[in-house]
Amino acid sequence: MKKTLARYRNSAFRSFIRKHSKYAPILFFIGGFIFDTLTLGRIDRTYDLTVLCLHMTSLSITLYLYNLVDDGKWQGTLLERYEEYLPLAIQFFFGGLSSAYVIYFSRSVSLSKTASFFIILVLLLIANEFLKKRISNKYLQFGVYYFISFTFFTFMIPVFLKELNSTIFLISGAVSLVSTLVLLTFIYGKSPSTRKEIKLGKIIFIIIAIYGLINLFYFLRLIPPVPLALDKGIVAHNVVQKNGNYEVTYESEESHIFWRKHKLDFSYAPDQRVYIFSSIFAPTDLKKSIIHRWRKYNELTNEWVTVEDIGYDITGGRDGGFRGYTYKSNITPGEWEVQVLTEEEQVLGVIGFNIVLNTHPKPLKLKTSKF
Repeated sequence: MKKTLARYRNSAFRSFIRKHSKYAPILFFIGGFIFDTLTLGRIDRTYDLTVLCLHMTSLSITLYLYNLVDDGKWQGTLLERYEEYLPLAIQFFFGGLSSAYVIYFSRSVSLSKTASFFIILVLLLIANEFLKKRISNKYLQFGVYYFISFTFFTFMIPVFLKELNSTIFLISGAVSLVSTLVLLTFIYGKSPSTRKEIKLGKIIFIIIAIYGLINLFYFLRLIPPVPLALDKGIVAHNVVQKNGNYEVTYESEESHIFWRKHKLDFSYAPDQRVYIFSSIFAPTDLKKSIIHRWRKYNELTNEWVTVEDIGYDITGGRDGGFRGYTYKSNITPGEWEVQVLTEEEQVLGVIGFNIVLNTHPKPLKLKTSKF
Protein backbone atom coordinates (compact mmCIF):
# COMPACT_ATOMS: atom_id res chain seq x y z
CA MET A 1 0.00 0.00 0.00
CA LYS A 2 2.81 2.39 0.90
CA LYS A 3 4.51 1.63 -2.42
CA THR A 4 1.27 2.37 -4.25
CA LEU A 5 0.91 5.73 -2.44
CA ALA A 6 4.53 6.57 -3.19
CA ARG A 7 4.03 5.83 -6.89
CA TYR A 8 0.95 8.03 -6.86
CA ARG A 9 2.70 10.93 -5.15
CA ASN A 10 5.48 10.74 -7.73
CA SER A 11 3.21 10.08 -10.71
CA ALA A 12 3.98 11.82 -13.99
CA PHE A 13 0.55 13.46 -14.07
CA ARG A 14 0.92 14.99 -10.60
CA SER A 15 4.44 16.16 -11.41
CA PHE A 16 3.21 17.72 -14.63
CA ILE A 17 0.36 19.55 -12.88
CA ARG A 18 2.65 20.92 -10.18
CA LYS A 19 5.35 21.91 -12.66
CA HIS A 20 2.89 23.70 -14.93
CA SER A 21 0.45 24.92 -12.27
CA LYS A 22 0.44 28.36 -13.87
CA TYR A 23 -0.93 26.96 -17.13
CA ALA A 24 -3.01 24.04 -15.79
CA PRO A 25 -6.25 26.09 -15.61
CA ILE A 26 -6.15 27.11 -19.26
CA LEU A 27 -5.30 23.52 -20.27
CA PHE A 28 -8.38 22.26 -18.43
CA PHE A 29 -10.41 25.10 -19.96
CA ILE A 30 -9.28 24.24 -23.50
CA GLY A 31 -9.78 20.55 -22.85
CA GLY A 32 -13.38 21.05 -21.74
CA PHE A 33 -14.14 23.31 -24.69
CA ILE A 34 -12.62 20.94 -27.27
CA PHE A 35 -14.38 17.95 -25.72
CA ASP A 36 -17.80 19.61 -26.00
CA THR A 37 -17.13 21.03 -29.47
CA LEU A 38 -16.22 17.62 -30.87
CA THR A 39 -18.90 15.59 -29.15
CA LEU A 40 -22.04 17.70 -28.67
CA GLY A 41 -24.62 17.85 -31.45
CA ARG A 42 -28.33 18.00 -30.59
CA ILE A 43 -29.58 19.15 -27.19
CA ASP A 44 -32.27 16.42 -27.28
CA ARG A 45 -29.84 13.64 -28.21
CA THR A 46 -29.38 11.03 -25.47
CA TYR A 47 -25.60 11.46 -25.55
CA ASP A 48 -25.79 15.25 -25.17
CA LEU A 49 -28.32 15.00 -22.36
CA THR A 50 -26.17 12.44 -20.57
CA VAL A 51 -22.99 14.52 -20.90
CA LEU A 52 -24.61 17.73 -19.67
CA CYS A 53 -26.37 15.96 -16.78
CA LEU A 54 -23.08 14.30 -15.77
CA HIS A 55 -21.28 17.65 -15.98
CA MET A 56 -23.88 19.33 -13.76
CA THR A 57 -23.99 16.47 -11.26
CA SER A 58 -20.19 16.23 -11.11
CA LEU A 59 -19.90 20.00 -10.65
CA SER A 60 -22.31 19.91 -7.70
CA ILE A 61 -20.47 17.01 -6.04
CA THR A 62 -17.04 18.55 -6.64
CA LEU A 63 -18.19 21.89 -5.24
CA TYR A 64 -19.32 20.11 -2.07
CA LEU A 65 -16.05 18.17 -1.75
CA TYR A 66 -13.89 21.25 -2.32
CA ASN A 67 -15.70 23.36 0.27
CA LEU A 68 -15.08 20.77 2.96
CA VAL A 69 -11.33 20.42 2.29
CA ASP A 70 -10.37 23.16 4.78
CA ASP A 71 -12.36 21.38 7.47
CA GLY A 72 -10.14 18.31 7.21
CA LYS A 73 -13.12 16.13 6.31
CA TRP A 74 -11.14 14.05 3.83
CA GLN A 75 -8.01 13.44 5.88
CA GLY A 76 -7.09 9.78 5.93
CA THR A 77 -9.55 8.97 3.12
CA LEU A 78 -9.10 8.23 -0.56
CA LEU A 79 -10.31 11.75 -1.38
CA GLU A 80 -7.33 13.31 0.41
CA ARG A 81 -5.08 12.21 -2.45
CA TYR A 82 -7.10 14.21 -4.95
CA GLU A 83 -7.77 17.42 -2.99
CA GLU A 84 -5.40 19.52 -5.09
CA TYR A 85 -7.27 18.56 -8.26
CA LEU A 86 -10.70 19.71 -7.02
CA PRO A 87 -10.30 23.39 -8.10
CA LEU A 88 -9.25 22.21 -11.58
CA ALA A 89 -12.23 19.87 -11.73
CA ILE A 90 -14.59 22.73 -10.79
CA GLN A 91 -13.04 24.84 -13.50
CA PHE A 92 -13.32 22.05 -16.06
CA PHE A 93 -17.04 21.61 -15.38
CA PHE A 94 -17.67 25.37 -15.35
CA GLY A 95 -15.89 25.58 -18.71
CA GLY A 96 -17.54 22.46 -20.12
CA LEU A 97 -21.07 23.59 -19.29
CA SER A 98 -20.65 27.23 -20.35
CA SER A 99 -18.93 26.18 -23.61
CA ALA A 100 -21.81 23.79 -24.34
CA TYR A 101 -24.28 26.67 -24.06
CA VAL A 102 -22.10 28.88 -26.25
CA ILE A 103 -22.03 26.09 -28.87
CA TYR A 104 -25.84 25.75 -28.86
CA PHE A 105 -26.45 29.52 -28.95
CA SER A 106 -23.88 30.15 -31.69
CA ARG A 107 -25.70 27.82 -34.07
CA SER A 108 -28.39 30.43 -34.55
CA VAL A 109 -28.05 32.25 -37.87
CA SER A 110 -28.30 35.63 -36.14
CA LEU A 111 -27.88 36.55 -32.48
CA SER A 112 -29.42 39.99 -33.06
CA LYS A 113 -31.15 41.18 -29.88
CA THR A 114 -30.03 38.13 -27.93
CA ALA A 115 -26.34 39.01 -28.33
CA SER A 116 -26.15 40.44 -24.81
CA PHE A 117 -26.86 37.08 -23.19
CA PHE A 118 -24.53 35.33 -25.62
CA ILE A 119 -21.76 37.81 -24.72
CA ILE A 120 -22.27 36.98 -21.03
CA LEU A 121 -21.74 33.30 -21.82
CA VAL A 122 -18.63 34.02 -23.88
CA LEU A 123 -17.19 36.27 -21.14
CA LEU A 124 -17.93 33.55 -18.59
CA LEU A 125 -16.14 31.08 -20.82
CA ILE A 126 -13.08 33.34 -21.14
CA ALA A 127 -13.13 34.34 -17.48
CA ASN A 128 -13.03 30.67 -16.58
CA GLU A 129 -9.29 30.79 -17.36
CA PHE A 130 -8.79 33.22 -14.49
CA LEU A 131 -11.06 31.54 -11.95
CA LYS A 132 -8.23 29.37 -10.64
CA LYS A 133 -6.83 32.29 -8.66
CA ARG A 134 -10.24 33.27 -7.34
CA ILE A 135 -11.93 29.90 -7.03
CA SER A 136 -11.47 30.08 -3.25
CA ASN A 137 -13.81 33.09 -3.23
CA LYS A 138 -16.99 31.30 -2.23
CA TYR A 139 -19.27 34.17 -3.21
CA LEU A 140 -17.90 33.83 -6.75
CA GLN A 141 -18.16 30.03 -6.62
CA PHE A 142 -21.84 29.96 -5.78
CA GLY A 143 -22.69 32.94 -8.01
CA VAL A 144 -21.20 31.29 -11.09
CA TYR A 145 -22.66 27.94 -10.07
CA TYR A 146 -26.16 29.42 -9.91
CA PHE A 147 -25.82 31.10 -13.32
CA ILE A 148 -24.67 27.79 -14.82
CA SER A 149 -27.48 25.94 -13.02
CA PHE A 150 -30.13 28.37 -14.31
CA THR A 151 -28.92 27.96 -17.89
CA PHE A 152 -28.78 24.18 -17.48
CA PHE A 153 -32.41 23.89 -16.41
CA THR A 154 -33.68 26.32 -19.07
CA PHE A 155 -32.23 23.92 -21.63
CA MET A 156 -33.24 20.66 -19.97
CA ILE A 157 -36.78 21.18 -18.71
CA PRO A 158 -38.28 22.22 -22.11
CA VAL A 159 -36.58 19.19 -23.71
CA PHE A 160 -38.13 16.78 -21.22
CA LEU A 161 -41.55 18.48 -21.09
CA LYS A 162 -41.58 19.05 -24.88
CA GLU A 163 -43.02 22.50 -24.31
CA LEU A 164 -41.61 26.01 -24.36
CA ASN A 165 -43.22 29.19 -23.03
CA SER A 166 -42.85 31.81 -20.31
CA THR A 167 -44.32 29.51 -17.65
CA ILE A 168 -41.75 26.80 -18.46
CA PHE A 169 -38.97 29.40 -18.23
CA LEU A 170 -40.19 30.53 -14.79
CA ILE A 171 -40.42 26.90 -13.63
CA SER A 172 -36.86 26.28 -14.86
CA GLY A 173 -35.61 29.31 -12.94
CA ALA A 174 -37.44 28.23 -9.79
CA VAL A 175 -36.00 24.69 -9.98
CA SER A 176 -32.46 26.06 -10.39
CA LEU A 177 -33.00 28.51 -7.50
CA VAL A 178 -34.27 25.84 -5.12
CA SER A 179 -31.58 23.29 -6.06
CA THR A 180 -28.80 25.86 -5.61
CA LEU A 181 -30.11 27.06 -2.25
CA VAL A 182 -30.43 23.45 -1.05
CA LEU A 183 -26.80 22.72 -2.01
CA LEU A 184 -25.62 26.01 -0.49
CA THR A 185 -27.37 25.49 2.87
CA PHE A 186 -26.21 21.86 2.98
CA ILE A 187 -22.56 22.90 2.49
CA TYR A 188 -23.00 25.81 4.90
CA GLY A 189 -24.31 23.48 7.59
CA LYS A 190 -21.54 20.89 7.06
CA SER A 191 -18.55 23.23 6.73
CA PRO A 192 -17.35 25.48 9.60
CA SER A 193 -14.75 27.05 7.29
CA THR A 194 -17.50 28.07 4.86
CA ARG A 195 -19.49 29.64 7.70
CA LYS A 196 -16.41 31.71 8.58
CA GLU A 197 -15.83 32.89 5.02
CA ILE A 198 -19.32 33.86 3.93
CA LYS A 199 -22.53 35.25 5.36
CA LEU A 200 -25.49 33.10 4.42
CA GLY A 201 -27.82 36.06 4.00
CA LYS A 202 -25.39 37.83 1.66
CA ILE A 203 -24.84 34.85 -0.64
CA ILE A 204 -28.59 34.16 -0.78
CA PHE A 205 -29.14 37.81 -1.72
CA ILE A 206 -26.53 37.51 -4.53
CA ILE A 207 -28.19 34.37 -5.92
CA ILE A 208 -31.67 35.90 -5.80
CA ALA A 209 -30.29 39.04 -7.51
CA ILE A 210 -28.89 36.87 -10.33
CA TYR A 211 -32.27 35.12 -10.54
CA GLY A 212 -34.05 38.45 -10.86
CA LEU A 213 -31.58 39.78 -13.42
CA ILE A 214 -31.92 36.75 -15.70
CA ASN A 215 -35.72 36.98 -15.52
CA LEU A 216 -35.48 40.69 -16.39
CA PHE A 217 -33.35 39.79 -19.41
CA TYR A 218 -35.94 37.23 -20.45
CA PHE A 219 -38.96 39.52 -20.27
CA LEU A 220 -37.02 42.27 -22.05
CA ARG A 221 -36.51 39.62 -24.78
CA LEU A 222 -32.74 39.71 -24.44
CA ILE A 223 -32.47 35.94 -23.96
CA PRO A 224 -33.10 33.62 -26.91
CA PRO A 225 -35.89 31.04 -26.52
CA VAL A 226 -33.62 28.07 -25.87
CA PRO A 227 -33.55 25.25 -26.87
CA LEU A 228 -35.03 26.56 -30.13
CA ALA A 229 -32.44 27.82 -32.64
CA LEU A 230 -32.61 29.33 -36.11
CA ASP A 231 -30.44 27.04 -38.21
CA LYS A 232 -30.79 28.68 -41.64
CA GLY A 233 -32.29 31.88 -42.98
CA ILE A 234 -32.22 32.77 -46.68
CA VAL A 235 -33.82 35.51 -48.78
CA ALA A 236 -34.77 33.76 -52.02
CA HIS A 237 -36.27 34.26 -55.47
CA ASN A 238 -38.28 31.06 -55.28
CA VAL A 239 -39.10 28.21 -52.92
CA VAL A 240 -40.68 24.98 -54.16
CA GLN A 241 -41.59 21.92 -52.11
CA LYS A 242 -40.84 18.77 -54.10
CA ASN A 243 -40.48 15.11 -53.07
CA GLY A 244 -40.16 15.95 -49.41
CA ASN A 245 -37.47 18.59 -50.02
CA TYR A 246 -37.50 22.37 -50.27
CA GLU A 247 -35.77 23.67 -53.40
CA VAL A 248 -34.61 27.20 -52.61
CA THR A 249 -33.41 29.47 -55.42
CA TYR A 250 -31.35 32.48 -54.36
CA GLU A 251 -28.61 34.83 -55.54
CA SER A 252 -25.42 33.12 -54.47
CA GLU A 253 -22.77 35.13 -52.68
CA GLU A 254 -19.23 35.54 -53.97
CA SER A 255 -16.96 32.59 -53.15
CA HIS A 256 -14.67 34.62 -50.85
CA ILE A 257 -17.66 35.44 -48.60
CA PHE A 258 -17.80 31.84 -47.42
CA TRP A 259 -19.83 32.45 -44.26
CA ARG A 260 -23.04 33.39 -46.13
CA LYS A 261 -24.95 31.58 -48.87
CA HIS A 262 -27.10 34.39 -50.28
CA LYS A 263 -26.39 37.97 -51.28
CA LEU A 264 -27.72 40.72 -49.06
CA ASP A 265 -28.63 42.84 -52.11
CA PHE A 266 -31.76 41.31 -53.66
CA SER A 267 -32.28 42.19 -57.36
CA TYR A 268 -36.00 42.86 -57.55
CA ALA A 269 -38.31 43.09 -60.55
CA PRO A 270 -41.81 44.66 -60.26
CA ASP A 271 -44.55 42.26 -59.09
CA GLN A 272 -41.93 39.67 -58.14
CA ARG A 273 -42.29 37.63 -54.97
CA VAL A 274 -39.60 37.81 -52.29
CA TYR A 275 -39.30 34.63 -50.23
CA ILE A 276 -37.82 34.06 -46.78
CA PHE A 277 -36.84 30.44 -46.13
CA SER A 278 -35.94 29.36 -42.60
CA SER A 279 -35.16 26.12 -40.82
CA ILE A 280 -35.57 26.04 -37.05
CA PHE A 281 -34.13 23.42 -34.74
CA ALA A 282 -36.49 22.23 -32.03
CA PRO A 283 -36.24 19.20 -29.75
CA THR A 284 -38.20 16.09 -30.75
CA ASP A 285 -42.01 16.46 -30.49
CA LEU A 286 -41.80 20.07 -29.30
CA LYS A 287 -44.51 22.07 -31.10
CA LYS A 288 -44.37 25.85 -31.44
CA SER A 289 -45.90 28.68 -33.45
CA ILE A 290 -43.38 30.79 -35.37
CA ILE A 291 -43.78 34.27 -36.83
CA HIS A 292 -41.95 35.91 -39.73
CA ARG A 293 -42.18 39.63 -39.03
CA TRP A 294 -41.46 41.60 -42.21
CA ARG A 295 -40.06 45.06 -41.42
CA LYS A 296 -38.82 47.95 -43.57
CA TYR A 297 -36.45 50.70 -42.47
CA ASN A 298 -37.97 54.18 -42.76
CA GLU A 299 -35.15 56.57 -43.65
CA LEU A 300 -37.28 59.62 -42.82
CA THR A 301 -37.97 58.62 -39.23
CA ASN A 302 -34.88 56.36 -38.81
CA GLU A 303 -37.12 53.61 -37.49
CA TRP A 304 -38.06 50.06 -38.42
CA VAL A 305 -41.73 49.76 -39.44
CA THR A 306 -43.58 46.44 -39.22
CA VAL A 307 -45.23 45.65 -42.54
CA GLU A 308 -46.77 42.25 -41.83
CA ASP A 309 -46.63 39.25 -39.47
CA ILE A 310 -46.95 35.84 -41.15
CA GLY A 311 -47.03 32.75 -38.95
CA TYR A 312 -46.77 28.98 -39.20
CA ASP A 313 -46.41 26.04 -36.80
CA ILE A 314 -43.33 23.86 -36.37
CA THR A 315 -42.72 20.41 -34.88
CA GLY A 316 -39.27 19.49 -33.61
CA GLY A 317 -37.19 16.40 -34.27
CA ARG A 318 -35.62 16.87 -37.70
CA ASP A 319 -31.81 17.09 -37.71
CA GLY A 320 -31.79 19.89 -40.29
CA GLY A 321 -34.50 21.84 -38.51
CA PHE A 322 -38.18 22.33 -39.32
CA ARG A 323 -38.39 24.04 -42.71
CA GLY A 324 -40.82 26.74 -43.66
CA TYR A 325 -41.13 29.91 -45.71
CA THR A 326 -43.17 33.06 -46.19
CA TYR A 327 -43.26 35.52 -49.07
CA LYS A 328 -44.40 39.00 -50.05
CA SER A 329 -45.17 40.77 -53.33
CA ASN A 330 -45.18 44.45 -54.26
CA ILE A 331 -42.17 45.20 -52.12
CA THR A 332 -40.55 48.60 -52.37
CA PRO A 333 -36.77 49.13 -52.63
CA GLY A 334 -34.83 49.77 -49.46
CA GLU A 335 -33.49 48.06 -46.37
CA TRP A 336 -35.59 45.16 -45.05
CA GLU A 337 -35.39 42.54 -42.36
CA VAL A 338 -37.45 39.56 -41.31
CA GLN A 339 -37.47 38.78 -37.61
CA VAL A 340 -38.01 35.11 -36.81
CA LEU A 341 -40.01 35.08 -33.56
CA THR A 342 -41.89 32.75 -31.26
CA GLU A 343 -45.52 33.52 -30.45
CA GLU A 344 -44.25 35.20 -27.25
CA GLU A 345 -42.13 37.41 -29.56
CA GLN A 346 -38.81 35.98 -28.37
CA VAL A 347 -36.23 36.52 -31.11
CA LEU A 348 -34.75 33.45 -32.79
CA GLY A 349 -32.88 35.47 -35.39
CA VAL A 350 -33.04 38.27 -37.93
CA ILE A 351 -32.60 37.89 -41.71
CA GLY A 352 -31.55 41.22 -43.22
CA PHE A 353 -31.43 42.18 -46.91
CA ASN A 354 -31.59 45.15 -49.28
CA ILE A 355 -34.17 45.34 -52.07
CA VAL A 356 -32.53 46.80 -55.17
CA LEU A 357 -34.78 47.53 -58.16
CA ASN A 358 -33.42 45.80 -61.26
CA THR A 359 -34.23 48.40 -63.95
CA HIS A 360 -32.08 46.72 -66.58
CA PRO A 361 -32.94 43.03 -66.25
CA LYS A 362 -29.96 40.80 -66.82
CA PRO A 363 -29.23 37.18 -65.99
CA LEU A 364 -28.67 36.75 -62.28
CA LYS A 365 -26.21 34.37 -60.67
CA LEU A 366 -28.86 32.11 -59.18
CA LYS A 367 -28.29 28.90 -57.29
CA THR A 368 -30.81 26.26 -56.21
CA SER A 369 -30.17 24.23 -53.06
CA LYS A 370 -32.20 21.43 -51.55
CA PHE A 371 -33.04 21.43 -47.86
